Amino acid sequence: MAKLRGETDVPVIAIVGGGASGTLTAVHLLRLSRSHGVPMRVVVIDRYGRHGVGQAYATDDPLHLLNACADKMSAFPDDPGHLLRWARTIGLEVAGSDFLPRQVYGRYLCHVLDTAVAEAWPYGRLARVTGTASELHVPGPRGPVRVALSDGTGVDADAVVLATGNLPTADWPVAAAAGHRYIADPWEPGALGRIRGGRAVLVIGTGLTMIDVALTATRARSDAVVHAISRHGLLPRPHRCPPPAPVPTDLPDGPLRLAELVRAVRRAVRDNGGEWQAVVDGLRPHIPRLWARLGHDDQRRFLRSVARYWEVHRHRLPPAAAARIAELRSSGRLHVLRGTLTGVTAEGELLTARVTGANGRTRDLVVDRIVNASGPSSPLSGNPLYRRLFAAGLARPDRLHLGVDADEDGAVLDATGRPSDRIFTLGPPLRGLRYETTAIPEIRAQAAALAPRLLETVAAASSPRLQPGGLPR
Repeated sequence: MAKLRGETDVPVIAIVGGGASGTLTAVHLLRLSRSHGVPMRVVVIDRYGRHGVGQAYATDDPLHLLNACADKMSAFPDDPGHLLRWARTIGLEVAGSDFLPRQVYGRYLCHVLDTAVAEAWPYGRLARVTGTASELHVPGPRGPVRVALSDGTGVDADAVVLATGNLPTADWPVAAAAGHRYIADPWEPGALGRIRGGRAVLVIGTGLTMIDVALTATRARSDAVVHAISRHGLLPRPHRCPPPAPVPTDLPDGPLRLAELVRAVRRAVRDNGGEWQAVVDGLRPHIPRLWARLGHDDQRRFLRSVARYWEVHRHRLPPAAAARIAELRSSGRLHVLRGTLTGVTAEGELLTARVTGANGRTRDLVVDRIVNASGPSSPLSGNPLYRRLFAAGLARPDRLHLGVDADEDGAVLDATGRPSDRIFTLGPPLRGLRYETTAIPEIRAQAAALAPRLLETVAAASSPRLQPGGLPR
């Protein structure tokens, strides 16, 4: 791609990733461009050309529902009814407590982006680029950052946002033995069609992605059976509807120990008559601050021993999905196993999967599909873009190696710990720093806060080009 700023000589902000993080960042930038009369070109780069829907909302299966109710999923923190009003304009009779299909929410994000583009004219412009960002080149302190794409083209920008979302799952050791019957990423284009053809499906992982895979496989074939395995064998808990009001947890000030936090949460649940959902919902807005108060060793201890228990209570199932999963289990069409996949052999079109349980005993399962739903990988697990960023010293992993190190405002830290003035991030790449950073309420707040900083960044690099309207404060 040619240098996009060449034609108009206006600031360019490149966003790597076209899912919710990238879309909401673009929307807030375009709104600022319009409200302050600031010319700007926003370039959103998406690997599969799924601008707006990204990975999370590209599903075509109507059984795949949001795991939060509609009144919590507006794109705008200051307008909680925005999603509901839009849904009613397209003929959906929805209440705030309803759980919309994810494909509908993808349409909503596309609408929000299209509206922002139309309203930003003539100041803000959007370019949608389909491609895989493979490397960033920073030639000097004043030159543009070049986003190199895997096809040999690139985009020059005054600032870059890494809005990569959750990275695909890391390859499982059995992938080679399973061959084409192994589905590495259920959200790759065409993957759901392959899952629908399976009569016996083994899913690695028992979280929300496994739920979606099980719903798709068993809906497509009345004889389909799903086996799901994980180390703990825990399933996400169902939502209560209507949800109880959040309940605060009494915590000490200052540095926090994991043991203190766990005791305080258990005490809050006990004092609330055993009702845990209200306690979890009361904790959620404070998780980034609580996470920062834990020492490094306690953070690691949480990830090793507590995280899975927190996740199944925090990321819950819509009632309809929970009811369907309960039905599948009672009818013998979904089996949840506690163990690890330790071997696979191919026999014609079938696979024999060896599962080793927590007690060391093994059992063989004959399946015709294996789906990796074990959760997002770390940037250190082979993602080319992050690997090259780290190697070039333009970024460094956070100390837990869950994502990218950054300052409070999302500026990426280089190898020496210095915040970049041109490379930023938000959403899942900040998991090591904030832990709670993957859901829409967190992402939309980060996008709204990041957009003014990006505008200041390109203003500093491009002055005096940014004269009309001034800059937001």
